[in-house]
Amino acid sequence: MKKFLILLLILITGCTFQTTHRGYVFPSDLETVAASIRTTTELEDKIGAPLAKTMYGDPVWIYYSADENMRGPLPVTYGHRTVLLAWVRGTRVVKTRVLRDADLPDVKIADGETPIPAAIELNALEELFNNIGRFSPAGLGQ
Repeated sequence: MKKFLILLLILITGCTFQTTHRGYVFPSDLETVAASIRTTTELEDKIGAPLAKTMYGDPVWIYYSADENMRGPLPVTYGHRTVLLAWVRGTRVVKTRVLRDADLPDVKIADGETPIPAAIELNALEELFNNIGRFSPAGLGQ
């Protein structure tokens, strides 16, 4: 019985729930705020600096917000995802669009790794011996 209680206690402590907010904290009336924005200065004052700007095609400023839900040993899930897209021409905001969870596609991450051309693959021993002499002792300031 004691072993069962200890196992149950370990399982319960591993099932914590934590939600962390990632990205921007948008106002609750984001659609109306975004519709009223006319210049990039207003956009930066009301929302902030963009998370990313497109490099090719139309200049678009991208803002992203999501809640990261961690539930013990279960995989991390994301909820309440919101993306604000602002098409910018010079200092004018031409168009804005707000995308919520239902509008965003589900992206499946492929298993495995992308091979890096000309990468050197080392095993654990080679990594260990490769690092000998690379680091100075602590406190010498070199």
